[in-house]
Amino acid sequence: MSPSEIQITLDGVSKKIEPGVKVTQVLEQQYPDQMKPGADAIIVCRINGELKDLWSDLSDGDVVESISISSDEGLDVLRHSTAHVLAQAVQEVFPETKLGIGPPIKDGFYYDFDPKNPFTPDDLVKLESAMKKIVKDGQRFKRRVVSDAEALAELSSEPYKCELVKLKSADAADGAGVEVGQGELTIYDNLGRDGKAVWSDLCRGPHLPSTKYITAYKLMRSAGAYWRGSEKNPMLQRIYGTAWPSQESLDSYLHLLAEAEKRDHRKLGAELDLFSFPEEIGSGLAIFHPKGGAIRMAMEDYSRKRHEEEGYQFVYSPHITKAALFEKSGHLQWYADGMYPPMIMDEEHHSDGTIKRAGQQYYMKPMNCPFHNLIYQSSAKSYRDLP
Repeated sequence: MSPSEIQITLDGVSKKIEPGVKVTQVLEQQYPDQMKPGADAIIVCRINGELKDLWSDLSDGDVVESISISSDEGLDVLRHSTAHVLAQAVQEVFPETKLGIGPPIKDGFYYDFDPKNPFTPDDLVKLESAMKKIVKDGQRFKRRVVSDAEALAELSSEPYKCELVKLKSADAADGAGVEVGQGELTIYDNLGRDGKAVWSDLCRGPHLPSTKYITAYKLMRSAGAYWRGSEKNPMLQRIYGTAWPSQESLDSYLHLLAEAEKRDHRKLGAELDLFSFPEEIGSGLAIFHPKGGAIRMAMEDYSRKRHEEEGYQFVYSPHITKAALFEKSGHLQWYADGMYPPMIMDEEHHSDGTIKRAGQQYYMKPMNCPFHNLIYQSSAKSYRDLP
């Protein structure tokens, strides 16, 4: 190998390249058909185990893995970049809006905003239109390393971003790991056709080579969300969206959602007069109407019959018990934080209200096992009774 060459490994194959060559240049030679927008486009890479932009520099001995837009990691990058485009569109349409965080999530992404007024369905239509213009412009994502002081100065009009810079932790909020981490701070600039930054955001990256790779996306809905997930913080507006490598895959996803909505038990329960979820009772707690009760009884009868056919025997136990049983079983030691709080019962009082006999703690049962052990202990057993 000549002094003017360095050696890297690309997707398991050793290659000699000139110093100063960027990942995208190597990939353009190796995979020319996958370096343009499409369902199999290469959009980011992994260098020595770390996800990087395609504009990253290469060093001697680097191990490089190309990442397709259709892979799990590629989809995350696509959706994260689309969240950036959404944020840019929001600040173009509603300039007074402050930015929160915008991570990828399962099947999509979201971005939290602090707007002057809550977003409406009509606003989402306007934002999609603004996003379309940004995508068509083919803006390039460019990474820039900044110091804490530089970030705070540049983001002085963004209070939520400044808060993240000061925290500088991946645990700053659910989803905040895409903004800041334990290492260096970076800002991504969206570059227009003239190469000048038209919009910027605090972000760890990596990102797509350009907005042209965003070919199929849709804004789904908006909802309220507390900043950093705490009710003590301001209520922000969260816009949810989805993005896919092709229009076909987006259409398939939207069709799946439409079919699932037709089968939504909450919708069917109301339409068929089967059950309802009154707010007075609590979230997710159903009351069964007569028709629903008949269906539930039929299902329970079928389940009981099948269990009996397989040799199961039915027993019953109370829904509450003294704390001592769950202390003995170990449930309190391991699961107390996830159980319902204890109830004080059996307490006796004097006529003046003072306690005559202390009560005992009772708990709602987290499972049946301790009760079944007591049933087993209720009579003598022989080794012949064991399985």
